[in-house]
Formats: sequence, structure tokens, C-alpha cells
Amino acid sequence: MSRVLSALRTHAPDQPAINDWTYGTLAGAVDQLAADLSGIIGDGRQPVAVEAGNAAAWALLDLALLDLGVPSLPLPGFFTADQRRHALGDAGAGWLVTDKAVPGAAALPVGAEMLYLQRLDHAPVALPAGTAKITYTSGTTGAPKGVCLSAAGLEQVAASLVQVIGADYAGRHVAILPLPVLLENVAGLYCTLLAGGHYLAASPAMLGLEQPFQPDFARLLAALSILRANSIILVPELLRGLMAAMAQGGRFLPDLRLVAVGGARVAPSLLAQAGMLGLPVYQGYGLSECGSVVALNTPAANQVGSVGRVLPHLHLEIDPATGEVSLNNHAFRGYVGGEAAPSRIATADLGSLDGDGFLSIQGRSRNVIINSFGRNIAPEWVESELTAQPEILQAVLFGDGRADLTALIVPSRFGQDAAALSLAVARANGALPPYARVARWHAVAAFTPLNGQLTANGRPRRDVIAAAHAALLSPDEDEAPMPQPFFDRLVTETEPARLALLSVPQIQDGLTGRISLDTYIAYLTEAYHHVKHTVPLMRTARAALRPDQAWLIPALDEYIEEEEGHEEWILNDIRHAGGDAEAVRHGTPRAATQAMVDAAYRFIREENAAGFFGMVYVLEGTSTAIATHGAEAVRTSLNLPKSCFTYLTSHGSLDIQHMEFFRTLMNQVIDPRDQQAIITMANCVFGLFAGLFRAIPHSRQPQEVRHVA
Repeated sequence: MSRVLSALRTHAPDQPAINDWTYGTLAGAVDQLAADLSGIIGDGRQPVAVEAGNAAAWALLDLALLDLGVPSLPLPGFFTADQRRHALGDAGAGWLVTDKAVPGAAALPVGAEMLYLQRLDHAPVALPAGTAKITYTSGTTGAPKGVCLSAAGLEQVAASLVQVIGADYAGRHVAILPLPVLLENVAGLYCTLLAGGHYLAASPAMLGLEQPFQPDFARLLAALSILRANSIILVPELLRGLMAAMAQGGRFLPDLRLVAVGGARVAPSLLAQAGMLGLPVYQGYGLSECGSVVALNTPAANQVGSVGRVLPHLHLEIDPATGEVSLNNHAFRGYVGGEAAPSRIATADLGSLDGDGFLSIQGRSRNVIINSFGRNIAPEWVESELTAQPEILQAVLFGDGRADLTALIVPSRFGQDAAALSLAVARANGALPPYARVARWHAVAAFTPLNGQLTANGRPRRDVIAAAHAALLSPDEDEAPMPQPFFDRLVTETEPARLALLSVPQIQDGLTGRISLDTYIAYLTEAYHHVKHTVPLMRTARAALRPDQAWLIPALDEYIEEEEGHEEWILNDIRHAGGDAEAVRHGTPRAATQAMVDAAYRFIREENAAGFFGMVYVLEGTSTAIATHGAEAVRTSLNLPKSCFTYLTSHGSLDIQHMEFFRTLMNQVIDPRDQQAIITMANCVFGLFAGLFRAIPHSRQPQEVRHVA
């Protein structure tokens, strides 16, 4: 008997299973629905196509078809009319079940929901023996290809996931991806039921997903909060949108314990940003022929940059000559109308395994760009770094046979400022080696299935995109890459140090409000002891400038005027939060704080006074990134008045304005000595600032929050 169907009868009968169904009522309802279906379709074994939105009825129908041994053909709502027509005819579907009333269709009651079954006139098609589910993948053409999978193979994937993740993670799983997508069907529904969890199939309207390619992320965030989701499965674009909604709204999801992300490569920087928002994101990898999931990072074994360890029922090999990944076959029975499945599955993906068994996927073998220097570049790698930037929604890379790379970029919002996009590209380049950096980019309209530039499951159709933008991509032998502005170079060459700073636990917990009042006051204490040196450092730098650096004096004078007295804001915040401000004023800093201040004075006096602007970049850039969001998160979680956060909130707002001034100023720095000094100082201060935060006593907010009047 099916593992999943057996599990329905082993869990506690009163335990919630799917929406309002308990395990006790679910098993009987599946039996009844299977009997109703059998009474209509008889012994016919033509596939039953399913076209309905996420709901409990979809899940029960899927289980009933599994019980009957009738092949199911899930149809995603994002298929075009031609793709839908092709799938139905290609698979020889004999019946169609929909959640919309159709004249002449048989009604199938599923609790309070209703499904409708209608006969189709497609001729039967010979399917591989043991086919339980047919899933259609888009590939690179418009006609989807039917992958035939066995029930035992799909359930083995779900069982392996429960084994590596742990059944104790089975809580409330909210379905965000459409249930016809194999990843949600197997890793979401089957996995949750095997582990004894509660599967919540909310309507697309509730989740803000009525328009699958234009989600309402604010509504999605609100729904996940209301449903108190413990686990979800996302694709990278949905993860980016959810993160943006969290950052903009200052709202977090403390109930989430597992966010599995698959479908495309995820940049490590995006995963780091997710961690700062308190999202427990774990990247995975899979393909339809293997039943959706091949490898997954887990809470017990997570290596950022990899797609995790291979599931225990699979045996993976990598061709030493080509780097192509292949796997033993557990679920794949063959393609509709094709030959029987081979014993091993060639994935066409390029990968590598490290000594601890973690798999990394570089990209698709057919997409590899070979530049004019003979370097192989997987475009998915570069594209993932580009789309990790909040300003960039989509990106497709080109450059085969050329010396440099060109990216077509879709901005995250209409009318995005070109300077902001340039900075986003510079940040992405900072995470890439020189040969893989983007030299040119062009902003273009969105790639979608409707304009033929995306496959139905969201992969770029590179040949179609290249043809549509041929004028932008055509080589121009006289054109040289634009020289990189110094500010962009500063961002690029300090990005690893910046990410290392943002990964410090004290910062991550501060961004999500998971710190105690004592930790917040300890942070303010150290802030006071370095901020009180800001103006003296500026005056020291002003006095130490070389004659040819005198043009920087007006900028320093403006900074001095703006920064005067900010340390008193910090003391006021300490008073309002219940701390001893005068003790802080007359106290001494921690060694890490003093080390940062001493290093700044030494560099200004002994190396190059212009290097001070590297410290400005660190402090203002960090403040811009975290001050406002962190302040609001801590204020909300500790229930403190706004009077305790005047320094962080005002400083964050001021530094957003300052950064544009700073960018313009840095792009006027042309002396190579000064440029290198600023970069060196920035990298040094990023490291010392990280040490300052690590030295702060780190205690998370207790259950009983201390309230300050």
C-alpha cells in the first residue's frame, strides 16, 4: 500500500492534517472520494487531468487517484492555452477534474468544497508501466514534455526528506507554490503527511497570488503571519519579494522554522540577507525526473553556496571530464510516447562535490558561456548574484566568444534610477572573480511566458531573449567597457568584508528584534565611545591632508557641521531606555571599540588622511543598511518608546541622504594612492567594526520582556 495513504491511518485521529480535515476524518474522506471516482470512470486507466487552485479538495483528489492507481495529470494554472492543449492530448487524458462548474460534468463533493469531473475525447496513449503521475516540464521549447513517475518513487523522495530534515519539523506547512508543481506536491504535501504535520492549502487570493507573475507580497507576508506558518517552499523570485516586503514593512515571521528554496540558483549574498531578516532559508536542487528533490541543505547540515547533501536513496556521480551530474533512477518511468527510462539519469547540470558531501551546481551545460580568453562561465551563477540585489528583478547574461560580459536587466520597479542599477551591478560584481564580472548592462522590459521569453516554469529562453534584444547585444569592436567609477570599485572590493560584518550574530539578531534590553544598552554604550571620536577624527584628517588633497576640505567641513553632538543623542537614548548615561560618559570602551578608534587615528596620521573616507563608507553604509530596520525591530520587540531610538532612526535617515553625496564625492577621487587608501581603510574598519559587535555581550530577548516607561 502507498506510504502516504498508510500514514493517514497511523497519526493521531484528532490531529489536524489538511486544512480543517483531521487525520481521523481525512482517511475516510479519501476512501469515499476514490469510491465516487471509481463509480464514474470505472476500470479505465486513462490519465485524469486536474485543473484547480490550491485547496484541500485538490489534495484529497490527488490522494484518491493515488489510492485508485489511476495516473494523474496536474495542470499548472500558468500554462498557456497551447501548452494545456498539448499536455491533455499528448498524455491521452480521459477525464478532467476542475473546481469550476461545467455543464454536463459530474459533481464530486469534497467536504464543503466541490469538484467537477468531465469526460474528454482524447485517444488513449501507451504510458510506461507503473506511471502514477505525469508532470509536464517546459524545457527550452514551447511544447511541454511529459515526465512519467511512479508512486513508490515519489513517496521515496518524501520519505528521504522526512529522514534528513526530521519529523520534529512537521508543523504547519503553508502551500505557496501551486500544488500541480511537483516540488510542492511531493516535498510539501506528501512530506507533511508522512511526518504527521498540518498542511494548509490556502487560496491564491488569500496569499496574494492570483496573478502568479505579479504577486502581492505584502498580502503574502500578512497571510503567512496570520497562518503562523512553520515551513514553506519558495522559488528565488518569491523569496526576494517576501524579503522586500519584510524589510519595507518591518514585519517578521518568528514562527517560520524552515524555508526551502529551489528551482534556480540562489546567490549566497541573498541567503545572508535572508538570515538577517530571521528567515531560516535552506537551498535545494532537483529535477522532475528524480521526483522533484535531489539534494537539500537542512537545519542540521547547511553549507551556504551549496545545494546540500544528496538524499539518501540517490547515488550521484559527476563525470570527471565534463562535470555533468548523473543519478540513479528511482522514480522516472520514461517520457510520454518515448522509450523506457534509463537506469541512470543524465541531468545536463554541471556540479561538484566537496569532502563533506555537499553538492554545488554551477549551471546547465548547454548554457555555458566561453569567453574569448577560453574561460567557462555558467550564466546562472552570475545571474543569481545580480538578482540578489534588491534593485534587480530579472537578469540574463550574454558574452559567448567575447572578451567581456553583457547583462540584460529587468529593474525591480518601473523607472528605477540608472545610478542605483549601476551600484547594484557593482555589488554583484564584488562577489564574482574578475573574469565573470559584468562589463555592460542594459535595462529591458520583463521576461515572461506571455512574451515567449520565459518557459512556463520560469526559466529564460535565451535564444528568444537574444533575438528580441539583438541591437543591444551586437558586438561593437570600437566600443570599450566604460571605466568603473571609483565608488563602484569601492563597493566591489569591500563587499566580502561588508557581508562578513552583516553576518555577525549580534547584528542579525538586532535586525530581527531578538535581543535583550541589556544588549541594546551595551550596543549604545560602544556606539557612544566611537561616535564621540567622529568629529575629532575628521579634524585630524583635515589637518593631515596633503596640499593636492585640499579639495576635500569643504566636504570634511560639511561632515563636521553635520556630525557635531551626535554622541549626546546616544546618551539620551541610554537614559530613556533605563541605563546610566553618566556612567557611560565617564566610562571606558571595550578593547575592540578602542582598537577601531586607534586604528583610524594611526592610519590618518601615518598613512594617508584620505583613507578616513573609507571609515565614512563603513559607518554610513552600515547605518543606511541596518539602522532604521534594526531600530524598529528592537523597539517593537522590547516595547520601548521611540525616545529610546533617536540616534539610530535619525542617523539612518541622515545617512541615506549622505550616501548620495558620498558617492558623488568618491567618484571625484582620481589619485590611485588615495583610492587604494580609502579601500584599505574600509576593509580594515569593516573587520574592526565586526569585532566591536562581537565583543558586545549577546543575550536574546527573554520571554518576559522588560518594559520601560
